[in-house]
Amino acid sequence: MGLVVQKYGGSSVADAEGIKRVAKRIVEAKKNGHQVVAVVSAMGDTTDELIDLAEQVSPMPAGRELDMLLTAGERISMALLAMAIKNLGHSAQSFTGSQAGVITDSVHNKARIIDVTPGRIRTSVDEGNIAIVAGFQGVSQDSKDITTLGRGGSDTTAVALAAALDAEVCEIYTDVDGVFTADPRVVKKAKKIDWIAFEDMLELAASGSKVLLHRCVEYARRYNIPIHVRSSFSGLQGTWVSSEPIDQGDKHVEQAIISGVAHDTSEAKVTVVGVPDKPGEAAAIFRAISDAEINIDMIVQNVSAASTGLTDISFTLPKSEGRKAIDALEKNKGGIGFDSLRYDDQIGKISLVGAGMKTNPGVTADFFKALSDAGVNIELISTSEIRISVVTRADDVNEAVRAVHSAFGLDSDSDEAVVYGGTGR
Repeated sequence: MGLVVQKYGGSSVADAEGIKRVAKRIVEAKKNGHQVVAVVSAMGDTTDELIDLAEQVSPMPAGRELDMLLTAGERISMALLAMAIKNLGHSAQSFTGSQAGVITDSVHNKARIIDVTPGRIRTSVDEGNIAIVAGFQGVSQDSKDITTLGRGGSDTTAVALAAALDAEVCEIYTDVDGVFTADPRVVKKAKKIDWIAFEDMLELAASGSKVLLHRCVEYARRYNIPIHVRSSFSGLQGTWVSSEPIDQGDKHVEQAIISGVAHDTSEAKVTVVGVPDKPGEAAAIFRAISDAEINIDMIVQNVSAASTGLTDISFTLPKSEGRKAIDALEKNKGGIGFDSLRYDDQIGKISLVGAGMKTNPGVTADFFKALSDAGVNIELISTSEIRISVVTRADDVNEAVRAVHSAFGLDSDSDEAVVYGGTGR
């Protein structure tokens, strides 16, 4: 039996009873002969509540101080979990991200992991302890300041530790039984996926599936760390995410033509109106966005009007970056030469993901027919080899997801998609 890294989300450790339930599961893994490293998120909605509190004190809290505040949530959970494990008769030691050797860059609130030096963790588990690590946080290599990794950062912490410790598997425990063909909160008949390839999971995560963070899956793929997504509220087998199907005894697992439908309502659309249709203009627009450290998603450029020689360029980005993007473009308006800007945050993105698209030419037609039959109007379209994404009105998203899910035969015969906890906030 080797080393296992387990990650428990906020809904799993939301209260004292949840923490004790998690402690029992960790101790069970230890009794089965594994060395165990557990990564924990903050309890319940603690992180959101701390952000709300910070914004009440200061409308624009400094990034460094916000990180200092937010890391308190995970430190509370890790200490309480270590206490609960000791109460069950097993030794446990808790570690902050910096103590665990999670080294990051210096970008506050969305730092990236540069390296992991888990010497203290390795020593602790070799001495027979269960190591409990605060997720979502690290320490800057340059400034030595505490940093946070952004939304879903505890998943990335867990996979990074699993890679550094050469773990057998990284188990991600959450409030659903695995990865489903759609969000169970929207599609009650969504099916649980037994196995999904890294590539498909990357597309689902990038398209809005919240069960795993995109960075976490990318890290796992890079170091070939199998991920097992499970619920901490049940003992059921979950979803394996890996490069090759995991042997599940007599159960033969194959790659599905369509893996699932993802949606995202956290994006906004910016349209740059009246851009001169000549070389270098698009580069100038996206250089301004890049310099503001804003990630963009979908891009569409209209055909220029023959009479004016002007075109419109639209792109999507996180709503939280909308104001910054508008300010960056306005600042560079003279150099770019556009007429005006339009901002729309009432949009949603629906994505169909599946490796089988490459060899099934009818998928695209069926996707658009399903949206048409549901009366959903499309504003933007983006594709890759294994994904089709469209932007619609935010009010149409849930109906569109259900329509596409049914059209591709993904509905389960029963309502098997159980959400055990969490507010979805």
